[in-house]
Amino acid sequence: MKRLFEVDSWKIVETELHKEEFRLAESMMSLGNGHMGMRGNFEENYSGDFHRGSYVAGVWFPDKTRVGWWKNGYPNYFGKVINSTNYIGVRVLIDGEEVDLYNATVKEFYRELDMQHGVLTRKFTVLQGEKETEITAVRFLSIAEKELAVIRYAVTPKNYSGVVTFVPYLDGDIRNEDSNYDEDFWVPISHEASEYEASLVMKTKDNPFGTPTFQVSTAMKAEVEGSVASISFAQEEEYVANTIQLKAEQGQTVTLNKYVAVTTDRDHDASLLVAKGKEVLARAAAKGYGALLDEHKAGWLQRWEIADVEIQGDDEAQQGIRFNLFQLFCTYYGEDARLNIGPKGFTGEKYGGATYWDTEAYAIPLYLSTAKPEVARNLAVYRHTQLEGAYHNAGQQGLQGALYPMVTFTGVECHNEWEITFEEIHRNGAIAYAVYNYVNYTGDQDYLHQYGIDVLTGISRFWADRVHYHEKKDQYMMHGVTGPNEYENNVNNNWYTNKMAAWTLKYTLKVIEQLKASGHGGRVAGLHITDEETAKWQQIIDKMYYPFSEELNVFVQHDTFLDKDLKTVDKLKPEERPLNQKWSWDKILRSCFIKQADVLQGIYFFNDEFTIEEKRRNFDFYEPMTVHESSLSPCIHSILAAELGMEEKAFEMYHRTARLDLDNYNNDTEDGLHITSMTGSWLSIVQGFAGMRTPDESLSFAPFIPQAWERYSFKIVYREHYLKIEVDKAKVTISQEGPELVIGLYNESYTLPENGEVSVDVKQTEEVAQ
Repeated sequence: MKRLFEVDSWKIVETELHKEEFRLAESMMSLGNGHMGMRGNFEENYSGDFHRGSYVAGVWFPDKTRVGWWKNGYPNYFGKVINSTNYIGVRVLIDGEEVDLYNATVKEFYRELDMQHGVLTRKFTVLQGEKETEITAVRFLSIAEKELAVIRYAVTPKNYSGVVTFVPYLDGDIRNEDSNYDEDFWVPISHEASEYEASLVMKTKDNPFGTPTFQVSTAMKAEVEGSVASISFAQEEEYVANTIQLKAEQGQTVTLNKYVAVTTDRDHDASLLVAKGKEVLARAAAKGYGALLDEHKAGWLQRWEIADVEIQGDDEAQQGIRFNLFQLFCTYYGEDARLNIGPKGFTGEKYGGATYWDTEAYAIPLYLSTAKPEVARNLAVYRHTQLEGAYHNAGQQGLQGALYPMVTFTGVECHNEWEITFEEIHRNGAIAYAVYNYVNYTGDQDYLHQYGIDVLTGISRFWADRVHYHEKKDQYMMHGVTGPNEYENNVNNNWYTNKMAAWTLKYTLKVIEQLKASGHGGRVAGLHITDEETAKWQQIIDKMYYPFSEELNVFVQHDTFLDKDLKTVDKLKPEERPLNQKWSWDKILRSCFIKQADVLQGIYFFNDEFTIEEKRRNFDFYEPMTVHESSLSPCIHSILAAELGMEEKAFEMYHRTARLDLDNYNNDTEDGLHITSMTGSWLSIVQGFAGMRTPDESLSFAPFIPQAWERYSFKIVYREHYLKIEVDKAKVTISQEGPELVIGLYNESYTLPENGEVSVDVKQTEEVAQ
């Protein structure tokens, strides 16, 4: 655990320049607005180690696969969100001497990420010889005008008068640090510059894989406050700049406002990109910095009005949940149905910025409850648009049906590790589960015949072909898989994978019957689903093999798991953690230690299928062997521990998921934030401490309050209802805006009146678990 930042309920505050942890601080200070985002780089030059990162949503490149030994069926490329034009750059010179915080003497350094309003601010004093200069830099990516970034840079000479030079620039000569072959993914298209203005158009290189290319135009407009001594401009193929010199008297502040427009041919005709960018800049200049900031802040306040979680009595927990919600909404807020949520969002290059199963398993539940209904629907429809790619992936493995990818931008698999690409097929089950979860929560039955049945049928056909029949045991099995616990590869009969496969087949059969009964039999017929095929699916359901230990009375993670030397995590030495950074991969694979919830992931998904005793036995067996070295792990354990009345463990796991990046638990936040797993802090509170469940299209709660907290509250959208749930030491109060609603509270039924509330006595942790 490593903490650089002060604890504040609405801010991330850094009070010293952490040169040795610069990349970690850059990750933490990231910003985004759904259309674009960036790491917390400095505007001015910095000669120390850093990771420049500016990314545009939906703009990616197929980086040629690089592996040590090619296997038939490997993807040809690894799709990557690519680092694009550096548009925040502002060189700053004081009487001709460049400001560089790595080399300069810096005092009173202060950096603040204001999560309530989506604004990043730096304030510091720099000493150059005897000259003392105070500098304030403010930056935001507008959520009112998605293609607009705004930077305000103010310089005040404290003990001298002199010349301050601003050089706002755009630099397109940018590369990805994680490029497989150190390749430059961009080529210049056009550039222009004039006094106070400039633009640069770049295009992704042509590629041999038939994936689309993208054009991105970045335009800037500068305005200054102060006495201008001179202005000039420069332009090269991949670089444009203005140079503005201002006379500054002692104590006088000179200011640069830099407006930036980022437009792409995803949204506009390529020939109009520069013109569209200039329109954005003209609107921005007409409004002015103050008005732009005000409307941006207002937009964030509206988001918080819907989604904020309030915690009293634990500032660390409060900061954690707000930081995670903030970064999630910076990454995705559902405005563009073509987009999805990358594991690092706009905060780094690791994992390629592509779509993973994280979205379906972790993100959709949050967006179902915290955003407009169309947001979750867009996420659910997204996989339908990529169904053709899923059929292609299954074909690559010589199988029928649809195999959704582990990593993708188009639906075609682009992950090039064999144990993932070929074996971690449980991801298919998460896609099917998301169809169920979306329909069950929203009641949107139309989705099933419009989209869902296509997805479910494709996945079911894959599972039916991927299993094999063991004649002697008269059971169906799946060999050669990797479960959610990636610290074991190429295992046979992973319990979770087998469970997901059989459940998908069962749910698909149920949906088929529902569609036939509701007059949509034609959709079923159009998919050529035969009685023979459905009979085979039912046979697989009835005869699926699930590893089980009679002695331990637990579901066994896979066939040979119990043959390992079973040890608990407390037997590990601190210097051995995290295992993935200290142990060889071979040693990890031979150990019993579990990266993340595996059997427990299935118990979480299908919670109402298991008794409280089954949940407890499996939790008590697997959690002590779990190292939680996946960001997706702590929240599942927190939710189950809360249900089991294990308050201390639930609280520990909540803090781990809420502050995973804030405290750098896994020693990898410098690579970027864990965006999709940030949903876990919300899930831990809402599904864990508050016990929210939605079985069979109903809504219920079983809240308790952690001893360290005085009160907590959150809001959810449930169908046409807007609910607020408040829990303190004495009472649970649920209020709503909407029509009358029947809800469950502690296994009893209550009627929530139209625009009214219900209040009951809160139960203690152990009472909730009974």
